[in-house]
Amino acid sequence: MKYLRTIPVILISGLIISACSSKTSNDGTNAAAGTGKAEKAAIPVKVMTISKSKISRTIDYTATILPYEEVNMAPASPGRIDKIYVETGDRVSKGDKLFLMDRTQLYQLKLQLANLEKDLSRLDTLLRTGSVKQQQYDQAKTQYDVTKTNVDFMEENTLLTAPFNGIVTGKYFEDGEIYSGAPTTQSGKAAVVTVMQINPLKLDVAVSEQYYPLVKRGMKAEVKADVFKGETFTGSVFRKAPTVNSATRTFITEIELPNRNDLLKPGMFVRVSMDLGEVETFVVPASSVLLQEGTNIRYVFVDDQGKAKRIEVTIGKRFDDQLEIISDNLKEGDRLISDGQSKLLNEDKIEVLQ
Repeated sequence: MKYLRTIPVILISGLIISACSSKTSNDGTNAAAGTGKAEKAAIPVKVMTISKSKISRTIDYTATILPYEEVNMAPASPGRIDKIYVETGDRVSKGDKLFLMDRTQLYQLKLQLANLEKDLSRLDTLLRTGSVKQQQYDQAKTQYDVTKTNVDFMEENTLLTAPFNGIVTGKYFEDGEIYSGAPTTQSGKAAVVTVMQINPLKLDVAVSEQYYPLVKRGMKAEVKADVFKGETFTGSVFRKAPTVNSATRTFITEIELPNRNDLLKPGMFVRVSMDLGEVETFVVPASSVLLQEGTNIRYVFVDDQGKAKRIEVTIGKRFDDQLEIISDNLKEGDRLISDGQSKLLNEDKIEVLQ
């Protein structure tokens, strides 16, 4: 009976010893039972030392052709349209008549001005002889000046002329109709006719902010339109926006485009190429540049004292199987990982193969 009672005690003691041993292993304090997480093996890679190269950098964008200028011509006040001298599609030169408003009020003002001129001349003679006071003369002169200003204004705003050489792209009334000032154009503006300047034309190109210091006034731009295969048009930068769009990270570059033989039309789709001149930059194998899944983020790895260091980059120009990369965190002499990088995570230990 004594012997039988001893067995459970021995078994229980064994379990206690086993449990204690297991606990020590799990918290990593017992070197014999466990040494913690196994160290990850170094990943074999190949590297190349990078340096800057001189390249001729061109940037390519798309744009829609715009008129150099577009004016919705309208009188300063509502009234009856006496005569419209142009039709849609007509070419006009600066100063050509566009339309004439009713001039009844102008004729009345001219008659009033003629009478005031006579009165002023008479008062001037009387003032010299001392027959009238200076105040009376001054009042008449003021009335004359105001009426003269009104006549000049009516002259200018009843006969409207073309402000530049261009083409009439819209006519919204006929002779004898009443202009009320209500919107008539597709853009919601009020007009009797619309005139566009189509030679030269204009392009508004949204350029990436990284090129802001390189885009200069007078820089040439090559323009190609899909509808004119083999034709190249040359324009030049005449203005760039003073600010960058914070949402798109771009700035508007305005290009003046001479319209050879008036082939190009506002609204056409074109491709624009600008030569930014020679720049020094990093050019590396395209295969060394990785794309973060589900994003547009590009990055490379460099050897940082035996560990892989991830650096985000911006892609520039492509040269066959080479890519221009741009980053403030890259410098000449860095050892770029050019083979084996697809297996890496940031700070992975690496083994450089010769």
